[in-house]
Amino acid sequence: MAHRYLYVLLILFFTAPTLAQTDAQIFAPDSVRRLLKATPTSAPIRVDGRLDDAAWQRAARANNFVMVEPVQGNRATHDTEVRVLFNAQYLYVGAFCRDSSGRRGIRATDFRRDFNHRAHDFFAIAIDGFNDRRNAMMLATNPYGTQRDLLSFDDLLYDTDWDGLWRVRTMRTDSGWTAEFAIPWQTLRYPKSADSTQTWGINFFRNRRMTNEQSGWSRYPRAFSGLRMDYAGQVAGLTPPPPATNIRVQPYLLTSFDRYRSTEAGSGQSRTLHDETVKLGGEIKWAINPNTVLDLTANTDFAQADADRQVNNVTRFSVFFPERRQFFLENASLFGTGVGPGDDLSGGAMRIQPFFSRRIGLDDAGNPIPIDAGARLVYRSLKRNYGGLLMRQRGTDQSPTTTFAVGRYSQNIGKQSRLGGLMTVKQQNELTLSPDSTRPGVTNLVGAFDGFFRINESHSLSTMVMQSASTDGRDRGMAAYAQYYYTTNQVKFWWTQSVVTKHFNPGVGFVSRSDVIATTPGVFWYYRGKYLPARRLIRAFEPGIWAEFYHQASTGRLTERQFVINPVWFNFQRGGFFGVVITPTHQNLTEEFVPLGVRIGPGVYNYTRYQMYLGSDASRKLSVSTNYELGRYYNGRLGTFDLAVRYAPLPNLSLAGRWVGNRFHEVGESLSNTVVDLYSIEGRLALNPRLQLIGFYQQNITNRQRLGARDTYNIRLSWEYRPLSFLYVVFNRRVQDGITRQNEQHVIAKLSYLKQF
Repeated sequence: MAHRYLYVLLILFFTAPTLAQTDAQIFAPDSVRRLLKATPTSAPIRVDGRLDDAAWQRAARANNFVMVEPVQGNRATHDTEVRVLFNAQYLYVGAFCRDSSGRRGIRATDFRRDFNHRAHDFFAIAIDGFNDRRNAMMLATNPYGTQRDLLSFDDLLYDTDWDGLWRVRTMRTDSGWTAEFAIPWQTLRYPKSADSTQTWGINFFRNRRMTNEQSGWSRYPRAFSGLRMDYAGQVAGLTPPPPATNIRVQPYLLTSFDRYRSTEAGSGQSRTLHDETVKLGGEIKWAINPNTVLDLTANTDFAQADADRQVNNVTRFSVFFPERRQFFLENASLFGTGVGPGDDLSGGAMRIQPFFSRRIGLDDAGNPIPIDAGARLVYRSLKRNYGGLLMRQRGTDQSPTTTFAVGRYSQNIGKQSRLGGLMTVKQQNELTLSPDSTRPGVTNLVGAFDGFFRINESHSLSTMVMQSASTDGRDRGMAAYAQYYYTTNQVKFWWTQSVVTKHFNPGVGFVSRSDVIATTPGVFWYYRGKYLPARRLIRAFEPGIWAEFYHQASTGRLTERQFVINPVWFNFQRGGFFGVVITPTHQNLTEEFVPLGVRIGPGVYNYTRYQMYLGSDASRKLSVSTNYELGRYYNGRLGTFDLAVRYAPLPNLSLAGRWVGNRFHEVGESLSNTVVDLYSIEGRLALNPRLQLIGFYQQNITNRQRLGARDTYNIRLSWEYRPLSFLYVVFNRRVQDGITRQNEQHVIAKLSYLKQF
């Protein structure tokens, strides 16, 4: 049976290019790059989104955008016109996004910074200041002036939560919408050149969400993004000032009131503790030169970070919670090497990362641990990249004083390949548990060597080998992976091989499973040919199949095998989707497994699960997505229903709700019939993109009772009273039911101020 599914996978891979001959192909970058001349100006520019200053009328114009979606290579149905100005302080970019529907054609669902690009109209700039065709700074806006920015490296690694200092204003008209960007030279990175005139790599791209059309100024294949800078054009005639001292200082003042209450079940006796805090701290960012940035932090605080969302996990893999704290999100791509599941599921369910920043300043339950101070140095250039991170975590009654150190080096090879290494150190001091008991200190070390090789536009190979050790001798182990990836407009194929030995401990990293050898090949086929039915409704047919084999590394025994068969997946023209997934599964449990409190004993289990996915256009005022899964589950049955609804009558107001329900029927040793429901509600009220009130509530209920329930509230007022300077007022409440009922409440006010020198 297993071989039959592998044959299907290989047949789909080899026949897809033949079946899709009528579809557009991947092409090489143009030998002659598109060129736009930047225009100098000495007159002041008023950034209001109107583009009516006299300097804009004199500037050269870039237009004739080329469609990427839905028909690669066609002329954009709604053209975009871009102009570039500069003076001694700023680089200015002005864009006019034509739209025959005027204001009625605009789509934007909220004012969230770093908005979901799949649900918004947007215009974006990709800037390659060193013109190395590898790296880019992307700045984007929607028609209401909401900002999105990131750093891209080889269109493979991204710092998606990097927040640059820049301004944009927009205006909506009956013939389209305009955007006016003012980008300080201090925010940009470019060479210190003896020649005062520079030429940079640049591209502009746009999403018109009403028709789900993407277009770019310098054309690129739809299998890639506008951040593949080897496909970018150029902007010439720039005379930026020589890079000078560039220091950003961001102090903060915080005051908080904390209340903790615990109640014994049955007795009704309660205990309440109060704590009030006033706290000073801050961060300094020093761009020592165009390649090197030093970050310093003292009395580090993350009160404004989003609360973690609860997850009801029914798999044998550890849940990976994303990093949400701004200090660690910046430059995360340099340190965040590893393999994990992405949009294409190319890593299977396995995730291996030698460094995971949530190991610093958070315990295993996600509760904060104070950080006294830290420093990060990052250097990036055309030839090499390196960086170091040093953090000091304060000791508590439950956690010892801990020092974390991370070092990273990578050498660029050729146009888009590299070799590198990474090392982490976690040094825990001795912890006093009682007057008569102490826990000795221990140091964990991990060394890693990795490589990435982009063989050509379609083929790439990445690999990593890691070794862990500790001073107490317990953490001696190894982990490694190799991943081949092939992508065209018609097919994506991958094969990932990974291993984690029994005693490998990443210390400051993350592995989703230990003592495992994982083999995860897969293929997706993207068909848009003449045989596609209902082409006015359906844009693409995208079936696929991938396999996951997991063997126990210490014994070689097969512990899990599943084939994920995706015979039906339709992407609709307006952005919705419909799909069916069938998953035959083999489980060989060598020890007890307890998902959501249901105990499943060791043994061999074979079963098949079925899933149906359905989603509407995410840019509409009302959007819905659902995933229904049913079928056998170990020795019983499990039904899972995941329903998400969002209503955004105006960009200023959005409401979202989600229900994830699990229904166990005669599962486990006691043939449990267990119901677990997870509810969440999120609301966002915004006066403009800089003043917003955000609320989030989540409740987890077992067997329709509050016993075992967990409630989480998070309400946050955010006011960006000047660029990247904020006032936050935050209310957090968390309730946990069990043997004792734990009730935590936190009220926090935080004021930060950013000054750039």
